[in-house]
Amino acid sequence: MTRRSAALVLAALLLSLTGTVQSAQAAGYRYWSFWDRSGDGWTYATQGPSTARPADGDVQGFRFAVSADSQDASQPRGAASFATICAKTPARDGTKRVALVVDFGTAADAPSGETPPSPRTACARVSPDATTAEALASVAKPLRYDTNALLCAIAGYPETGCGEQVSGQASGQASEQASGTEKPTSAGQPEKDGGPSVGLYAGVAAVAVLGAAAVWQARRRGSRRDG
Repeated sequence: MTRRSAALVLAALLLSLTGTVQSAQAAGYRYWSFWDRSGDGWTYATQGPSTARPADGDVQGFRFAVSADSQDASQPRGAASFATICAKTPARDGTKRVALVVDFGTAADAPSGETPPSPRTACARVSPDATTAEALASVAKPLRYDTNALLCAIAGYPETGCGEQVSGQASGQASEQASGTEKPTSAGQPEKDGGPSVGLYAGVAAVAVLGAAAVWQARRRGSRRDG
């Protein structure tokens, strides 16, 4: 094997490994993200609906989708004006009104065999100290949570699953696949899931060993010709 051949082999191995890493990075999680309406746009919530306590007049949203992290998360779609959503819910002493936007996502992000309902809005009238979760429960039952208080379903959607890890396919459908991306927490905020896998480190080591062997063999044959 010549030095040029050794370099080509090493380059091919590195490209193969790079493709594997990119595939792993494309993986994400299917879950309900939680949003606050700030001005004319959405802001990813910094706490979960079970601890957030919105004020009268606030607008909050939920979106079901597949995303790798908060930077990649899809925002709720549709009308997000408090005046519009709560137009038929007048103020009342001893209560507060919270406008909610619930976006069930697209068919591409839906679990296998399920069809997402159309996006909806609702004006929840609740007690002044109520949490977002309580406001949501008053207008979009049934809600489903896992043992870690992660919101799994709104209005019964989806019927199964909760923050499962998936990888995007060309068709838009998702299939389960392990990777080292981020997993959602009870706040809807993804967190790191342990970093690169053992397989990734093994692949790097294999490329290094094979590359070194190819270079050594090329040098050895070159020295024989010189002798």
